[in-house]
Amino acid sequence: MMSGVHTDLNWAAAEAAARSVVDPWNSENGPGGAIIVFDTDNFRIESCGGLESLASSMPFSPDSIVRYASITKHILATMVLRHADRIGLDDPLSRHLPDLRKPMADVTVGRALDMTAGLPDVRESLSLLGISVHTVTEAPTLLDFLYRHGELNFTPGHEISYSNTGYRLVEAALQKKRLFFNDWLQKEVSEPLDISFYAPEAWLDPVPGLVPGYWKSESGWQIGNAGLHLSASGSVTGSARHLARWLQSVLADKGPGRDVLKSLSATRRLADGRSTRYGLGMAWSEIGSHRFVGHGGSHAGYKAYFLLDPKSRAGMVVVSNREDTATFGVAQKVMAALVGETLPVAATDIPEGLYVEDEGPCWLEMKNGVATFLGTGETLYPAEDGWSVSLSAHLPMRLRWTGDAVEGEIGHAARRFVPVEPDDILSKIDGRWVCPAEHAAFDITDGYLETGVGPARIRFKLTSLGKGRVLMEGRDGPWEKRACLVFDGNRVLLALNRSRVVEYWRDGR
Repeated sequence: MMSGVHTDLNWAAAEAAARSVVDPWNSENGPGGAIIVFDTDNFRIESCGGLESLASSMPFSPDSIVRYASITKHILATMVLRHADRIGLDDPLSRHLPDLRKPMADVTVGRALDMTAGLPDVRESLSLLGISVHTVTEAPTLLDFLYRHGELNFTPGHEISYSNTGYRLVEAALQKKRLFFNDWLQKEVSEPLDISFYAPEAWLDPVPGLVPGYWKSESGWQIGNAGLHLSASGSVTGSARHLARWLQSVLADKGPGRDVLKSLSATRRLADGRSTRYGLGMAWSEIGSHRFVGHGGSHAGYKAYFLLDPKSRAGMVVVSNREDTATFGVAQKVMAALVGETLPVAATDIPEGLYVEDEGPCWLEMKNGVATFLGTGETLYPAEDGWSVSLSAHLPMRLRWTGDAVEGEIGHAARRFVPVEPDDILSKIDGRWVCPAEHAAFDITDGYLETGVGPARIRFKLTSLGKGRVLMEGRDGPWEKRACLVFDGNRVLLALNRSRVVEYWRDGR
């Protein structure tokens, strides 16, 4: 087996790139994070900055325990593949979860894990029902919610769109077989590697050594919190050091990490045979001539990312307890320096403004080189053929300006957007709108939507997008919320990128 030491890698440049990220955190006296760059044998770089706790003023270290969030996904996928005799990638979810309704019931396990299933994201669906990110929800009631609604965002295999729901459902399927994620995590990963991965069920479950995560409001740093039950789509906690140790075994293809990289990064395909860059909890990205595979994670106040270079057998992790850390950009910066590549410069020829498709909820905003689709943004970069592209595997974009429209693909699905032409829809929708099945309601008055009760009531501004469509804008804790409302008589569809199935009706009382 090849040595883990590679003389053609520029470790000094990677260290300088890492220091350029963490040093500003030291001067801010705020939260921070850690970056580790490694090969299969050694940790070559460890850079830290900022504080792990604003209360104790303890500095952030490689051993500070954080939430990895969606980095968890590739670990659950590993568990699935190691129980192929109990659950298969080609199995319909209904084989293991018979209470699911069609068409959700027919989604395969593989599509549930590779983001091509069209499964509405639970968190975004709850948001559209007026449930705050802070409101506590538990696993059984969330599963009941999914069992009641079988709708999908799109036909499986026809698009790629990130969703946590597939991982939640697959974990539930494993539990029905008495296979529990945290038990497997301890036995098959933590104990052999002598690391402290742990998968709590709820945000408030005690986790030894867990540092607070922070987001910055107008009044200063706030401690992040979330009420959604932590499924194996994003539950694992640990330190930068322990994540790097696990990934060393993955890169070395031995011990607990044997066969992980090859299996999880293998090509997945759409229904028409086109390949995607998202595997099973791992996603491919390119910088120059180099291809890297990795994944990120985001919880309220926590950010993380890892990138691996299978060719040189080197990699990096970044973890942070501050919401404003752009960890994908950090990972790209460090790995580009390591392999001697130059990062592309964000740019696009598409005019800034709001655009909308001819029909339906899909809208696009171009602003400062960022394309925001149904509330989710990606930075665009110039391609050699004159198009503008994103570097994201879970929201790939390929767009261009034709002179009167933005056309191309988002999520591998063909799209065409034209500039917004507002109409008089805001004068026709005042009143109460209800979702009886979920006991949800909101009120529209004079261009604003209000939902919630008492002092927890939240207000959102409404803007016409034309043809009976409205853009709703506001905040939910640390996150901006921008949904599209599509009115059709007494019915209205609410849509975010990850959830496009929630409907309300005008209250007839």
